[in-house]
Amino acid sequence: MNTDHPIKLSMLDLVPVREGASISDALWQAQRTAQHVENLGFTRYWVAEHHNLQGVASSATAVLVGHIASGTKRIRVGSGGIMLPNHAPLTVAEAFGTLAELYPGRIDLGLGRAPGTDSITMRALRRDRVETEDDFPRDVAELQALLAPTVRGQRVVALPGAGTQVPIWLLGSSLFSAALAAERGLPFAFASHFAPRFLMQAISLYRSQFKPSESLQSPYVMIGVPLVAAATDERAHYLASSVFQRILGILTGHRRPLQPPQPGFMESLSEDEQRGIAGFLGAAVIGSPDTVREGLMQLQQATQADEIMLTCDIYEPELRLQSLDIAATCMESVAA
Repeated sequence: MNTDHPIKLSMLDLVPVREGASISDALWQAQRTAQHVENLGFTRYWVAEHHNLQGVASSATAVLVGHIASGTKRIRVGSGGIMLPNHAPLTVAEAFGTLAELYPGRIDLGLGRAPGTDSITMRALRRDRVETEDDFPRDVAELQALLAPTVRGQRVVALPGAGTQVPIWLLGSSLFSAALAAERGLPFAFASHFAPRFLMQAISLYRSQFKPSESLQSPYVMIGVPLVAAATDERAHYLASSVFQRILGILTGHRRPLQPPQPGFMESLSEDEQRGIAGFLGAAVIGSPDTVREGLMQLQQATQADEIMLTCDIYEPELRLQSLDIAATCMESVAA
């Protein structure tokens, strides 16, 4: 862990479309939320790439990054992540190079190697491309070269993009991206907000195999943490039932817009369904300020993470902002 600074707090937004609200509402709410956490002192605000998923409005990720950056002033804005198998590296370099020119010093490029969608939509995005395990490391290297200053004899140049050196992060929920991030000397973000199973193994491997690079001299770890905070534990678990419903939809293949909270939702489910949701939320922090403070402190102590990136899906936008207020206050006491 880097001890030169207190642990940082950031946010990942899936840009949920709420039941009864529009996609436009979701997009503007994302910008409003970014403005709010910027005022709270958050370090960065990322949006994920998903396609053909009911209730998620973050498919055009680079466009959304620009939308959020245009409404904020200081906070870093980026992708968590761009699903690289869906895109040619040159296209990504040009898009994020353009963003870097518009918002210098504020753009991050997080990269993932999953398609972020179903197999039918994957074919629609990628046409006839067949992905192999070697493609992702090769594409990352190509992106690094396209965002670096041009060299003599370079025949393909990203304009905009070349020389912007947009910071690249590798994202993952397994050991593959952890090893690649260590090999390339890149910061690593583990997707424990939905797949916490290999969290400790991945960050241990990353730190032990890390090789310093021009962009990063020592390992830097960020972990994803689902958050629902409220005045009491009971209230927080009630609000979290919107998240429980969303996860059940993922597990069963019946996705819907983000639903209002339901009292007694978890108790109404089978034991298998409850176990499935609990496994998905193994790194979640849900509860009162005291519970949130303790949960964040335990996660930080266990992982020695340099940064915590919260996901926070609460049906009522104002209650979501209040939840983030609680997390920011709790993190201040954890850092102290």
